[in-house]
Order: sequence, then C-alpha cells, then structure tokens
Amino acid sequence: MCDEPVDADRSVNDPRGPSVDSRTADRKAKVVERLAHRACNTRKGAVKVVIAWPDRLHVVEPAPLVAVAERLERKGGRELVARCPSRRDAQETADWLVDRFSRLAPGLPVTASVEQGGGQYLVALATRRR
Repeated sequence: MCDEPVDADRSVNDPRGPSVDSRTADRKAKVVERLAHRACNTRKGAVKVVIAWPDRLHVVEPAPLVAVAERLERKGGRELVARCPSRRDAQETADWLVDRFSRLAPGLPVTASVEQGGGQYLVALATRRR
C-alpha cells in the first residue's frame, strides 16, 4: 500500500511487520491477497486504500489507481489515467505506472501509452480484454 518493502521475517506485532491485505473491503470480491505492513493494513480499516501519486510527477487530474486496477482486472481494455503538460512528463508517468501496477496488481500485465491531444499528453493503461 505504501510501496515500501515488507520484511516477512519481522514480528506480526511490529507495525512494519507482515499482514495480509485483500485490497478491498468487499468480502465477495475475488481479489488476490498480498503482503502489506501491519500498520498500513490496520490504518486502512474497512475503507478502500488510496495509492498516492508521487509529487515528482507532473500530472493533472490523476485517476484513483486502485479503482483503475479493479476495473482493468474485471473487464480488461484501456483506460485514460492522467494528463500531462509535456511528452517527457507523460513518459515518466507511464513508466512509473507500469512499475507501480507490477506491485499493485501483480497478475495484471499492463502496458502504458502516451498520446498527444488538445495541447497536452494523455497517459493510458491497457491490458487484454477479460
């Protein structure tokens, strides 16, 4: 959730120790569990986690990444996730998104594309249709 490594050998009582996260509060959802810090998972509680976009990225109206991951896992396809002022910013964002999704949704192979439109650059994520 915080994008920092979890040490599986730490005590489960340690705030930085391992905990199992299902990434959703919906018990009926078919979501693969993953390893998370105990403190991060506890802080999340029964609300959906929000993945923060790094401040170093120049992004306008970034999409909520957990919701994007859930939609792409459910139906596949393509989704616009960000607008950037320059091609360089958009490419940096696209690279970060592919790397971030490799940990957020490891079973979901995504690709990112950058397209120019309306004086800005659009970043889209895509995966095969379900």
